[in-house]
Amino acid sequence: MNWSGLESLLSGVNKYSTAFGKIWLSMVFVFRVLVFVVAAQRVWGDDSKDFVCNTRQPGCTNVCYDHIFPISHIRLWALQLIFVTCPSLMVVAHVRFREEKDKKYVELHQGSHLYANPGKKRGGLWWTYLISLVFKAGFDISFLYILHRVYHGYDLPKLSKCSLLPCPNTVDCFISRPTEKKIFMLFMVTSSALCIFMCICEMVYLIGKRFVKRFQVRHENERIMFADQHELTNMAPPRSLYRKTDPTLAESQISLNKKAKTRDMGATTTL
Repeated sequence: MNWSGLESLLSGVNKYSTAFGKIWLSMVFVFRVLVFVVAAQRVWGDDSKDFVCNTRQPGCTNVCYDHIFPISHIRLWALQLIFVTCPSLMVVAHVRFREEKDKKYVELHQGSHLYANPGKKRGGLWWTYLISLVFKAGFDISFLYILHRVYHGYDLPKLSKCSLLPCPNTVDCFISRPTEKKIFMLFMVTSSALCIFMCICEMVYLIGKRFVKRFQVRHENERIMFADQHELTNMAPPRSLYRKTDPTLAESQISLNKKAKTRDMGATTTL
């Protein structure tokens, strides 16, 4: 698998990520992808070759190996890394869509831009980013649950009993280097848990920041409305106040723009 191609593809996500997102991406590539490529594949490279059972019954060793290792750790982790990193591409795709939409808008409106910053997490992009975090945390949790169910609590016993057909009786089977494999498995599980924690922290940060800005904008709007009621005459606002605003602009900036337009209207009324 060409992990360098995936890394180069996801490197652009850093431009649109928060501090928690950048830490998450660094943890994925340093503690998971790098360890997976450099060490984990070599540790599990001899799992089938050096799996031994104390019997010569044909087919018994293969059946016992399939029972003890229903799915390879390497393939399961590779699938997990693919599923966990792919939601970040949703954000990149949404930003590309905004850029193309803004490019067409500029051509039709003689240089006027639709988005001040296509990569700003406002409007639909904010929801796309939040949904990508939910998917990343959900995939990690799902794979940790699968691994826990398959290997009975992330354990690799040194001795396994097997009594499946065509084994003539209960035979003893031995895994090569079980302690080393268990250490690597616990390391990968811990890395996944830390990534889940970072995703949750980033979701709390995004939602908390959104609520704080909503509260600030609401307070600013109430202050503007109070000033309007005491300074302006009763006059219908101009149609420009209902113009569609850019979702990438900060909400505080939108409120300031509304306040400036209201003052201009008041000056016109006074004249």
